[in-house]
Amino acid sequence: MTFSIHGLAVARGIAIGRAVLVASSRVDVAHYFIQPDQVKQEIDRLSKARDAVVDELQRLQKDMPKDAPHELTALLDVHLMLLQDEELASGVRLWIEERFYNAEWALTSQLEIIVRQFDEMEDPYLRERKADMEQVAERVLHGLKGTGSLVTQARRPPRPQQELQLGDTMDVPLVLVAHDLSPADMLQFKQSVFTGFVTDVGGKTSHTAIVARSLDIPAVVGARSASQLVKQDDWVIIDGDAGVVIVDPSPIILADYGFKQRQGDLERERLSRLRHTPAVSLDGEKIELLANIEMPEDTKAAITAGAVGVGLFRSEFLFMGRQGNLPGEDEQYEAYRKAVDGMKGLPVTIRTVDVGADKPLDEARHDAAHLNPALGLRAIRWSLADPSMFLTQLRAILRAAAHGQVNLLIPMLAHGSEIRQTIALVEQARLELDRRCTAYGPVHLGAMIEIPAAALSLRLFLKHFDFLSIGTNDLIQYTLAIDRADESVAHLYDPLHPAVLRLVADTISECIAQGKAVSVCGEMAGDVTMTRLLLGLGLRSFSMHPSQILSVKQQVLRSDTAKLALWASQVLDSDDPASLMPS
Repeated sequence: MTFSIHGLAVARGIAIGRAVLVASSRVDVAHYFIQPDQVKQEIDRLSKARDAVVDELQRLQKDMPKDAPHELTALLDVHLMLLQDEELASGVRLWIEERFYNAEWALTSQLEIIVRQFDEMEDPYLRERKADMEQVAERVLHGLKGTGSLVTQARRPPRPQQELQLGDTMDVPLVLVAHDLSPADMLQFKQSVFTGFVTDVGGKTSHTAIVARSLDIPAVVGARSASQLVKQDDWVIIDGDAGVVIVDPSPIILADYGFKQRQGDLERERLSRLRHTPAVSLDGEKIELLANIEMPEDTKAAITAGAVGVGLFRSEFLFMGRQGNLPGEDEQYEAYRKAVDGMKGLPVTIRTVDVGADKPLDEARHDAAHLNPALGLRAIRWSLADPSMFLTQLRAILRAAAHGQVNLLIPMLAHGSEIRQTIALVEQARLELDRRCTAYGPVHLGAMIEIPAAALSLRLFLKHFDFLSIGTNDLIQYTLAIDRADESVAHLYDPLHPAVLRLVADTISECIAQGKAVSVCGEMAGDVTMTRLLLGLGLRSFSMHPSQILSVKQQVLRSDTAKLALWASQVLDSDDPASLMPS
């Protein structure tokens, strides 16, 4: 019987094939108390299991095929970093030493505490790093139990039942269905015959989504109970455009999606030809298409997609899982320099770290503000509260600017006092480098417009900044008082709300009037259904995930911005903007 499962569309395209199930690899955890004289033995057992996992991941990195996506290396680095996270290690030791828990019980107890912290994070990208922490703990649990990871299991001979089901399907495409996939599992996936995958968990910024986009293969995540509803060897259609999984499709549905799949392949081929085509509208307007990146290695994908620069380098990735051991100036400098070098002379916009009460690096601050993390001590507020940390980052960014064009972007500004403090600290960072006789370069200074107060104070901002970047994700959230992570109100998260469009339009028009650069770096920039509207509102600079660039470029090439301006004005004045959008 045909049925469908709905999830999140994270990687475009259609995949059709037989289902290969990877059951949830959660480990049954033994709970028992140990004797006081067994504490050292239990801690040693835990250390050996952790070291074994470290060795396994390092071997995977060493044996990484040359054509493996660079995201896998970076995500394996994250897992290695989390394995050595002091908060995790010290917390587990306390459970063993003070409560006399066995190692497995202690590890899962500390994991629960850390997972709750991740759940409170407002930023979706960092919130979904919870899965990385869970997978790290799971690998150690496997080590304690003496079993291997999914990757190790994948190398073992399959069960006789699987041999019977799949042994005669060498020419049949296969799709993977799993509860979740770790970066190491994704490496195994890259080397396999799978043409798409579905996971029960994950979001649009989860590591599975990141890797799926880098591989450019159809994927649906957050499909909840897919791994329980789909049976081994079922025919499955993965619609990576709509976020739908169709199980046991009828011949008519199969034929329809087969046609869509062929059309999609042809469309991708046509899009790839646009890589070197300048993004110029029909009426001659040059449009700047930039890339959003999380890691220095992402510059390769940006260049491949034809980006003309990096519009947003989320530097907080460098700070993930570093409680008590934040990256130093040299480490940050090397990362920023690598990104600048990777863009081969094209501009790189680095956003200062966006962490805070909802992304705790300091427990005392976190405890004081966790009741409403989205409105707490985060982003520039957190940076200004820790000038030493902020100056370290500013010096690193300034030093990287000696190697190419760098723009410095400040998140979540709202007050004139914050602007003045930030500018003073940038100048202080320059003076400190001067005193050290350390080379650094000039930077353009920009501000994120992601709080309504900032969007309503544009003249103040434009007195001090060279450019503005509209962060539509947070701007929508704060304007509509919607927690994007709360499923009960997520349906009210509306980029076409008249108030949101007015703030975006006014920001663009004020920047144009004052001759200042402005871009959009939120999800709206990479949404092809919004491209024409943003062009009509006067936007000429878009920053998005590299995988979205060619699709947006195609929209640009087909657009007449002069004609779109009249229509955009009508949309802006409408009480129901969605009704005027193309279907």
